[in-house]
Amino acid sequence: MHAVIPYVIAALLFALGVYGVLRRRNAILVLMAVELMLNAVNLILVAADASIKSTLTGVQPEAWAYPAAEPKAGAIFALFIIVIAAAEVGVGLAIVLQYYRLRRAVVLDDVALHEHENEDEEQVTG
Repeated sequence: MHAVIPYVIAALLFALGVYGVLRRRNAILVLMAVELMLNAVNLILVAADASIKSTLTGVQPEAWAYPAAEPKAGAIFALFIIVIAAAEVGVGLAIVLQYYRLRRAVVLDDVALHEHENEDEEQVTG
């Protein structure tokens, strides 16, 4: 397989995720788009690790400062990103579910981010 193919696929996945974050109004779909972008980064990390290892064929492992002959740095970083993505989904879904219980909708355009500032001003002036 050619080394450019995973990078092109990852770029397309990341672009699709960015489009989903910018264009979607539903919070669940935005979370899914963020997960798509994180998976694109995982693909790039694993592909970069494999392509770097293939270019260093024949070079002694000590020459590129790794103690083992088969480092899996891309896979290890991808594993960390998967763990962070799982935590992000857990926290994000908890926030979305709590917002749904309060408002009965998960449309992001209707979210007031500075609602409590107005209440503080009313208490001071009232």
